[in-house]
Amino acid sequence: MDTYLVTQSTLSEARSTVDVVSAALEGGVDVVQLREKNVPACERYHLARELRAMTADAGVPLVVNDRVDIAVAVDADGVHLGDDDVPVDVARAQLGPDAIIGRSVSTVAGAKAAEDAEADYLGVGAVFVTSSKQTTVEQTEIGLETVEAVANAVSIPLVGIGGISAENAADVVAAGADGVAVISEITAANDPAAATRRLAAAVESGRTQR
Repeated sequence: MDTYLVTQSTLSEARSTVDVVSAALEGGVDVVQLREKNVPACERYHLARELRAMTADAGVPLVVNDRVDIAVAVDADGVHLGDDDVPVDVARAQLGPDAIIGRSVSTVAGAKAAEDAEADYLGVGAVFVTSSKQTTVEQTEIGLETVEAVANAVSIPLVGIGGISAENAADVVAAGADGVAVISEITAANDPAAATRRLAAAVESGRTQR
């Protein structure tokens, strides 16, 4: 879970999500999450099927953002859930005991609740200001201190998310994250494969700083 790509075609510089994911897989990305919040369900389903085949060939887990039904339909490895989605136990009942279920959190209390609900990993953020959501600094930025507090409070893996780049990823991992999840750092890069490799190197550097 060093490098975790969250897809978003609107932040992919007019390239297709398939092309971006293909390049990220070439660069060694560890997890792919299908996001595409503004895409109709039918289109998301067909894209999920395509990504399912690509990630399976690469031996990389595919998780679907929000939509348990699409995850089931394409036999994805799991789902990533936010505050407005179904509870973890409901997703587990539909996906089975072996599914990977992630949960977005921004507080220690939320992290503990997600762990108690038997989530497999946490997406913790937004660590820094992010351009992927139309919100203010005060609403989004939790900072490295909260990443460290969450890492100390739970035993399941966590990835930092929100405003993360190759320049600050090492700090996030040094604070206790197991890896980093990004959208535009890979999708908007001139060379998504190279951007993935830079992130992986930054994650490794962060581990040496603990």
